[in-house]
Amino acid sequence: MTQTNEAIRDAYRPVRPGFLQTLRDTAGEISTRRRLILYLVRADLKKRGADTVLGNVWWILDPLLTMLVYVLLISIILKTEIDAYPLFVFCAILPWKWFSSSVADAVTCITTRERIIKQVNFPKVVLPMAAATGGVASFTFGLIPLLAMLVLLYRDHVSVWVLALPAVALVQFVFTLAVALLAAAITVFYRDVGNVANHVLRIWFYLSPALYGAEQVADLTKSQPAIGTLYHLNPFATLFESYRDLIYVGQAPDWTALGLVLLASLALLVVAVLIFRRLEPAFAKVI
Repeated sequence: MTQTNEAIRDAYRPVRPGFLQTLRDTAGEISTRRRLILYLVRADLKKRGADTVLGNVWWILDPLLTMLVYVLLISIILKTEIDAYPLFVFCAILPWKWFSSSVADAVTCITTRERIIKQVNFPKVVLPMAAATGGVASFTFGLIPLLAMLVLLYRDHVSVWVLALPAVALVQFVFTLAVALLAAAITVFYRDVGNVANHVLRIWFYLSPALYGAEQVADLTKSQPAIGTLYHLNPFATLFESYRDLIYVGQAPDWTALGLVLLASLALLVVAVLIFRRLEPAFAKVI
């Protein structure tokens, strides 16, 4: 009798999909729910624009004001010798705003939708996907002042390599999506992640070559090789330098280093998808 009961329980026990099946199911759900993702992105942009007087103009003003703060601090007060420093630092501020805003949105994308998650059955993976995709809007709007700076103030930095920006942006999108999935899933169970994330992002920005260049890091690593190791493990060290190569220097980026970041980001994305799908069934019970 006991063996019969165990056989019945095994027959009704849900079968957990395998590694490849989980990835295929996730890709299929994202593809079939792409209209929902676009709707969530548009709704978020519309809400943000409606909540402020200047609306979506803030997508342009925010990176410019952030750049102004760092230019006053680093270029004027600390008297840095980096040529065309506003353009130099803007090449880092713009992609970082995309990453940080996407992660910040992903942290709360599930916990703030308790009612719809409990009432409607849909793949929750579309929520962090929409957060990562929505960050692309901030990057796109930020390209407007960037191109204006190039044309009006720094024409000697203009080159045909600026057309390769989508290639670097694609690598960053893969990495951003992976981090967004992890942040969204973990925050459901540990709400303190939302508070810690802001501080982690701030420290991450200052440890990345945003306000300084790779040459300054190279001088420091001569006496502190451990710093050089940590520097090269930071994906934004490669991403920031790649953006600067295209925009500030006017040359091809280090495609090898960029390819390694892409491979690492893809591996992280696979891990993030598996963790997210493993935890997804418990979201409605926890929030």
